[in-house]
Formats: sequence, C-alpha cells, structure tokens
Amino acid sequence: MVRLGVNIDHVATLREVRHGINPEPCFAAFLCEAAGADSIVAHLREDRRHIKENDVDLLRQTIKTRLNLEMSLAEDIIEIACEVKPDQATLVPERRQELTTEGGLNVVFNFKKIERALVKLKKQNIAVSLFIDPEKSQIDAAAMLGVKMIELHTGRYADSQNSRQQGRNLKQLEAATAHAVKKGLHVFAGHGLDYNNVDKVARIKGVEELNIGYAIICRAVLAGLERAVKEMKLLIQ
Repeated sequence: MVRLGVNIDHVATLREVRHGINPEPCFAAFLCEAAGADSIVAHLREDRRHIKENDVDLLRQTIKTRLNLEMSLAEDIIEIACEVKPDQATLVPERRQELTTEGGLNVVFNFKKIERALVKLKKQNIAVSLFIDPEKSQIDAAAMLGVKMIELHTGRYADSQNSRQQGRNLKQLEAATAHAVKKGLHVFAGHGLDYNNVDKVARIKGVEELNIGYAIICRAVLAGLERAVKEMKLLIQ
C-alpha cells in the first residue's frame, strides 16, 4: 500500500501573508494525521519564507507519525536538522528566486558536498533521502553515496501539456523506479501531483510513498483539511 506524506508548507505560507500566528502548521499536521497521513513534510527554506525554526521544533514535539524535513545543503540548515533530529531529512536543491522547487538535486555535480552532509546527518541517526530527477545517472550517484531512499521529482509528468507527453514522462518515472529498485533503493515520489494526475504514479510498481502538499492545501480551503487528506489517500490506494 502506497503511503502518503502531506507537506504543510503552504499552511505556513498563508500565515505569513499577514505575519500572524494563524493558521498554525502544527494543528494542520494534527488534522492530517487524524485523516490518515503517514508522515508530515515541512521544508525549512534558507529564506524562511514559510516554515520557521519554531515550527520545526513544535512539529518534532507533537506529531505522532514521522517528520520528514526537506532541506538544502546549507550548513546552517544541516546544523538545525542535527539539533531537531527529524525522522527523515530529504535533501533538495534550493534557489531564492524560485516559487517552488524547480527540479531534482544534482547528485553527480554535488557529490562531495552531499557526502559531507550525509556524514553529519547519519551521526544523529537521521535517515536521509535525496530528491532527484528520474535519471539513471542521478540514481546511480545516489546509490554510490549509500543512501537507502530517494524521492523522484514528478514535475515533468505533472506539467505535461497533453496525453502523449504525459505518457512519455510516466514511462520515464517507471523506468527510473525500476532502476532504483534494482539498486536496492526505496523509492518515493512527489512534486506537482494532484487529484487528477496522482493515480498513474501511485500505480507504478516500486513506488512506496507519495509526498503531496499544494494540491491538498488548495482542496482543503474549500472542502476542509481532513476531507482533502482522506480523498487523496483513497486515490493513491
């Protein structure tokens, strides 16, 4: 059965519109867990545009499932992760000007830097995943680093302009998943998945977990957070 990780970043985004205290990301996490979420995902960005250190501390203290902290390779972010000790750290690329993560982490290019980060995180018994594009070279590099899991970037699939393009991008995800499984890696996937396109990715053999945020929070504005999470769980199962 495919697990669902719910990213609550955009609950904090709404809070930051008025720099207030509501809505509270930790309460959103509680509702997500009550509705069946298997993990809670939060991205502590270098510019702190939504999730803050205090949010991460409170999430660590309160959630009952698993805390998956998305993070860049910045040294200060790594130090925070080592102090908070999330159940999982997902290393992602980060660019200040981007609206959202634009692609996977280039493991080949950043091999040594990632290797140094892994040493620090593993010393704190933090499981590490790499958010990468569905490309053989990136998967091979991840396996060489000794990580146990990866998350495939599904942005190309989600942004497909027609069924033919979507089919081609889906096949790329299928091939990447099969290759990663052969390498002994646990495979997760996410980015841009919504209620209309998630089913085909959820059916890919070898995909164990989907991490979804924006679509669920958008749905929650109209239908409520618990209902939005429950509907997504039904779709992926």
